[in-house]
Amino acid sequence: MEHSQSKTLGTQGARLIAALHDRGRPLFGHSDVEAITGLRLKSARNLVAGLVRRGLATRLKPGLFILVPQELGHEREYLGNPYVVARELAGASDYYLSHASAMDVHRMVTQPQLAVCVTSPRAVRPRTVLGTEFRFVRCKPEHMFGIVDHWATKTESVRVSDRERTVLDGLKQSEHCGGLTEVAKGFWMRRDDIDIGRLVDYALRLDVRAVIQRLGFLLETFEVQEPAQLERLHSVVSSSYAPLDPLLPAAGPTNTRWLLRLNVESDEILSIVRT
Repeated sequence: MEHSQSKTLGTQGARLIAALHDRGRPLFGHSDVEAITGLRLKSARNLVAGLVRRGLATRLKPGLFILVPQELGHEREYLGNPYVVARELAGASDYYLSHASAMDVHRMVTQPQLAVCVTSPRAVRPRTVLGTEFRFVRCKPEHMFGIVDHWATKTESVRVSDRERTVLDGLKQSEHCGGLTEVAKGFWMRRDDIDIGRLVDYALRLDVRAVIQRLGFLLETFEVQEPAQLERLHSVVSSSYAPLDPLLPAAGPTNTRWLLRLNVESDEILSIVRT
């Protein structure tokens, strides 16, 4: 097998693939090829173009490639782990998997996720790679906290918001999670593993009043017995009303304790507990 692969690949291509496997670098760029082979940039580009033509590598974006596993046979388009690809598309250490993708990592969803969501302080344009949509949400640099490492594969780790931060990002931008009821459902599924003190610390640190109001309402609706933490939230409630779900029109009854316009029925949220 090795001999026949060398014949079709050329010695240099075979050596490159072996070296990338040895280094645990299925995702690679032209600089990796230059470092491994000693080729100049133009020759490195030609070598990679040959791998892509033969279906041994897939081009994910300009300058970013992934090796196609041998067991896929004649398959020419291979994405690999979408969360690892998201890390590479973000292009820096300042990023984290967020919203529905973080909910997926933390087992806070019941439906498969069709898009990958990444938060970064830098503007990164959205893109679709081999049918998978990658969305990038921008945040303030000082809001890059509540992030943990997660092994996406046996050899590749990615950065992801922890459970508490994931809940707050969902309360802030529920459009990236399928709506507020999905965020509430995710919270309920992992309620025993969520640190309420940390959740409140993070909410106060983010200092987005609508998020604080939604969180207080959610904790009370789910009868979370943390009176001191609820008081911390209630003490900073703003003087203006916010919609419970930012995706929906600001209609419906009001909750005067948390200054919310209840555009989602409380029963709809409480039905999560009953299912």
